Amino acid sequence: MKLRTLFVTCLLLWSLMLLSLFIIFNHRLLDAMTVNSPSYSGKPREDKLLGGLLSEEFDEGSCLSRYQSSLYRKPSPYEPSEYLVSKLKSYEMLHKRCGPGTEAFKRATEQLGHDTRSCGECRYIVWVAVHGLGNRIVSLVSAFLYALLTERVLLLDQGTDMRHLFCEPFPGTSWLLPHDFPLMDQLDSSRCYGTMLKTDAINSATTGTIPSYLYLYLIHDYEDHDKMFFCERDQNLIRQVPWLVSNSNQYFVPSLWLIPSFQTELIKLFPQKDTVFHHLGRYLLHPTNQVWGLITRFYNAYLSRADETLGVQVRVFSNPDGYLEHVMNQILSCTQREKLLPELTTLESQLKAVLVTSLYPEYSEKLRAMYWESPSSTGDMVQVYQPSQEMFQQTDEKLHDQKALAEMYLLSLTDKLVTSGLSTFGYVAQGLGGLKAWILYRPTNHTTPDPPCVRAVSMEPCFHRPPPINGCQAKTTVNSTRFVRRCEEWTTGIKLVDSTDVF
Repeated sequence: MKLRTLFVTCLLLWSLMLLSLFIIFNHRLLDAMTVNSPSYSGKPREDKLLGGLLSEEFDEGSCLSRYQSSLYRKPSPYEPSEYLVSKLKSYEMLHKRCGPGTEAFKRATEQLGHDTRSCGECRYIVWVAVHGLGNRIVSLVSAFLYALLTERVLLLDQGTDMRHLFCEPFPGTSWLLPHDFPLMDQLDSSRCYGTMLKTDAINSATTGTIPSYLYLYLIHDYEDHDKMFFCERDQNLIRQVPWLVSNSNQYFVPSLWLIPSFQTELIKLFPQKDTVFHHLGRYLLHPTNQVWGLITRFYNAYLSRADETLGVQVRVFSNPDGYLEHVMNQILSCTQREKLLPELTTLESQLKAVLVTSLYPEYSEKLRAMYWESPSSTGDMVQVYQPSQEMFQQTDEKLHDQKALAEMYLLSLTDKLVTSGLSTFGYVAQGLGGLKAWILYRPTNHTTPDPPCVRAVSMEPCFHRPPPINGCQAKTTVNSTRFVRRCEEWTTGIKLVDSTDVF
């Protein structure tokens, strides 16, 4: 009996020792991976919170990208304002008080269709996904800025599952609207704000009953009555409505700057006007561990050893699409004219890695063949890589969306960037990376534009379909403000610029 007890005791001690060694080994392996990561400098990760944007309340292992992004990205030259950091902390507390699972959320849900005066401090904006991941991301950032400005809680409708793409951004709570939320099955055009204005079911000067919810249709084909959302007088009414449901595929942030009651707050939040997407995108958008694995494995294997990296994002909008010779010529003309890539006979003494993202493989294959067939006399190299070739867009297919997000993020890690005009995919990459991309003009008549590209004046996305210049005060100030200008590649669109920039 004593021998059996001694044997069992020794076995337990041996098992504990093996477990301890296993834990130590894994910690050392993780440390080694961290030290050997491309941006590790031997210094502590002092900026893992991105200048105070991020909260320290999260468990790091649950979302590796949240605190590890600083290992793969050069420090941003754009510091968030103290006021923005403070505003985000206040928002996080509001979301904890009013988010799903709280008594306040339960009461606000029960008040749907009833007297809005008893809704309390909690008001909401529900974001509904649209087609295209780039469109979703720019509209999501827009909705979050509106939530900050109007002290609303941002919630994501789960009709489209975003959990496989992004981690929860707010500590101690969730941004996901519960599946059993009653309102989403009741939405129709009769509760659309534009439709209600058009049919006189509501007017911005009303002093009567305030509806408990409104549907905001801000898709690119919206009508004039829908665009009244951007008017000061209409905002006075809308801010009293407890629940808003936003459906948009646009980056409508520039028009928020043109609403007088928002301008003072926006200038305090973003003293450097063209950093809205850069700061809010890095605050909100943290790829899940599965997507982060795609990003880091590709980066470490192909981009980490390069002296300089160039991202080239190719989106073909023409019909037919696919590989087009004039687009290939445009890419070559832009990258060589702007000295982003060397001439074949004048390669410099460094290694350049080119990351190409496209649905089609031919663009990277031709670029790779050019530099493979004509190496420099000094042995310098340009290496060309493309993570995937999906051939056609497959929005809502899980792995396709994860690859798309990984490629956006990889583009944002490059030193210089070339993007296709009008592409929200490219807008996301340049915004996250704090990059002013070279934008390829949209070809016409299947010919290569001359000039082929233009340098972006700011890293902000373009609002493709803003309200027209005539109408309420938000529209008449387009040409007079110093920080909203016409987009480089789409002159009917508008974008934010810093007042010190020259357009």
